[in-house]
Amino acid sequence: MRFIFSALLVLMLAACAGGGPSASNPASSLAPADPQAAADQLRRTSAAKETIDVDNGSVSQLTSQDADLWGRIRRGFQMPDLQSDLVDMNANWYAQRPDYVARMTERSQKYLYHIVEELEARHMPTELALLPFIESAYNPQALSVAKAAGMWQFVPGTGRTYKLKQNMWQDERRDVLASTSAALDYLSRLHDMFGDWYLALAAYNWGEGNVQRAIARNQAAGLPTDYQSLRMPNETRNYVPKLQAVKNIVTNPTQYGLTLPTIPNHPYFVTVTTSRDIDVDVAAKLANMTSDEFRSLNPSFKKPVILGATQPQILLPFDNASAFERNLKSFNGQLSSWTVYTTDARTTPAAIAQKIGVDADTLMSVNKIPAGMRLKAGSTLVVPRTDDGDDEDISANVAESAVLAMEPDVPDTRKMLIRVRRKQSMEVVASRYGVSVAQLKAWNKTHRDLVAPGQVLVLHVPVGRAMPSEPAPERLAANASGGAVQRIGTRVADTGSKSRYDKKHGRVRAELVKVSDPVKAKSPNAAPTKASKGTASRQKAVTQTQKQKTK
Repeated sequence: MRFIFSALLVLMLAACAGGGPSASNPASSLAPADPQAAADQLRRTSAAKETIDVDNGSVSQLTSQDADLWGRIRRGFQMPDLQSDLVDMNANWYAQRPDYVARMTERSQKYLYHIVEELEARHMPTELALLPFIESAYNPQALSVAKAAGMWQFVPGTGRTYKLKQNMWQDERRDVLASTSAALDYLSRLHDMFGDWYLALAAYNWGEGNVQRAIARNQAAGLPTDYQSLRMPNETRNYVPKLQAVKNIVTNPTQYGLTLPTIPNHPYFVTVTTSRDIDVDVAAKLANMTSDEFRSLNPSFKKPVILGATQPQILLPFDNASAFERNLKSFNGQLSSWTVYTTDARTTPAAIAQKIGVDADTLMSVNKIPAGMRLKAGSTLVVPRTDDGDDEDISANVAESAVLAMEPDVPDTRKMLIRVRRKQSMEVVASRYGVSVAQLKAWNKTHRDLVAPGQVLVLHVPVGRAMPSEPAPERLAANASGGAVQRIGTRVADTGSKSRYDKKHGRVRAELVKVSDPVKAKSPNAAPTKASKGTASRQKAVTQTQKQKTK
């Protein structure tokens, strides 16, 4: 507990320099002799930004003191109260769900003090400390359908705009310190833009561009441009009333039949830094915490290892930070059991697991690789360290630039265009080319079950696979009676046509003709076509020639 006694020494020296304890500065009062009491006093008077460098065992201390955190929040209210039916409706909704309110407020105890500190340092309304109740129910692991993450619900694009890291190792949209700072920066900018907190809140929910356009529409129509006069989606229409409803509950919880948990007005956590890689489970164990408790304060770490190269800010309750430092100094085991492996070609997780001798299921679980996926070249995987202990900590370059790129584990395909030459079913075509009927229909954006002659189909087939030729068109032949037809290939024998005697070969030969319509047989009473007229003329000429020779 060297860092505690160092801080106490600072406090005692400050008290001596000031000529004794001061009623206006309780932090300078004489420190108790009992070490536990000294630790308790230091915890009560330490700010949320206190940082412990566990590699050097140093403490930087700030002082702050107030009575009750809920009372401190109430005293910092600055926004005018909004009164509307929507406010009453939302307040009654919360009042009818005391269990839900209890879960939210219990969860908020870890983070509220820090947020209030940040708001007061920026001279911003403390109503904004209630905003995460609306955004995420104070759940730092929250993720919306629009991919907004964390207590303050940043979408990826806005998170990047406000310098929140989103990489393979960490998502700072979930980081308590980083996301709070970014959210307050964003809200402050929106207030400067619109000059009104209600409009700033509407823009935080709906987007500044949408609010600007709604204001412009009202200005063009000669209508008021305040929050309640704008046309907006229902979610944004309810956004400020929800916040006002929570404000009303905090102001007077008994009026709604609710009880708020007592939240001490001192930091719940301090910041711990280290330059060495350390497993999340090891860090939690050294801090005498469960992994779930540890992750509730450190939800931004996405992998089972925290990289020292990223200069991590690990949040721990004050007493647990003390235990963490003490246990770390006496720890003789391996702090990190993970390293990285980078692929040099496209491959599957199973192939990598076999190559480096690890369990494939573990590899896929740790790296969150879905079944049926393969890795692209250059992908970085988190893998177990070797038993020889020669693996070094993960470098800053890998920490900054590593990516895990995946694609479906299917054979490489090429696109083909097939012109169908005969009428047939989709099922027949799909079977011929080794694809499914569903794939064939999806590629061609059709729901039909039949393919017409001449239709062009799109296919995606494996590279290198030999493709069968498309069957030739079907042709029809009339039978001897001239009625039914039979398939005989690309030509038909017209057995109903007139025959002639071939003197040279001494046999009867049928006239061979192409059939323009292979499906429909000609009726005996059908009008003669140009082709039939030409055939008749040729036959007549042959007959006349034979008669002349006979004469």
